[in-house]
Amino acid sequence: MILEFRLQGIMGESNKSLIFKWKDSLAPARISKIIRDGGTGVLPTDTIYGLVASALDKKAVGKVYKMRERNPKKPFIILISSVRDLEIFGIRVDKKLRSLLFKFWPGKVSVILPCPLKRYHYLHRGTNSLAFRLPANEDLIEILKKTGPLIAPSANLEGLPPAKTIERARKYFGDQAEFYADSGKLDSPPSTLIRISANGEVAVLRRGAMKI
Repeated sequence: MILEFRLQGIMGESNKSLIFKWKDSLAPARISKIIRDGGTGVLPTDTIYGLVASALDKKAVGKVYKMRERNPKKPFIILISSVRDLEIFGIRVDKKLRSLLFKFWPGKVSVILPCPLKRYHYLHRGTNSLAFRLPANEDLIEILKKTGPLIAPSANLEGLPPAKTIERARKYFGDQAEFYADSGKLDSPPSTLIRISANGEVAVLRRGAMKI
């Protein structure tokens, strides 16, 4: 009953969003352009479907918060295409940190790192830290190289189950999302979440798809 109430006004609408097959050779370029133009959409990550937008577009990030009815105090996980992307967020990757990161990446581990920069307050929401993941999915990396870092929360409304199919994601978001990339049914635990402190200590905060 709660689900149907929250989806009221979406399920009966005609769909104007673009639907892509994930393995379509033309999909990465078209999806990347939509994202670079400030759009949002649903695509398969290395774990489950994610609702994505450019992490460097404050307006697009705000739209995703509204679409998911997300708690405004909770930051999103950010997908990156390489460790070098961390420098965009003012994170200095020394030899020790690099060695730690490559114990977990690429893979299904999201790593929380300190990020106190005020200009990224719209991302870290005052927590002064951000969670990043370098996925092993080559198709996803291809898109990330074109778009830059992406926020990628699970494709669902806050408090409801993550969408395992594009059909369910469309019921959640309807035409609010500019595109949907269909990769069939995805049923995976979320990423494992760890924190690496400034002195290199590692703590597991959420057990998930990869055992630490």
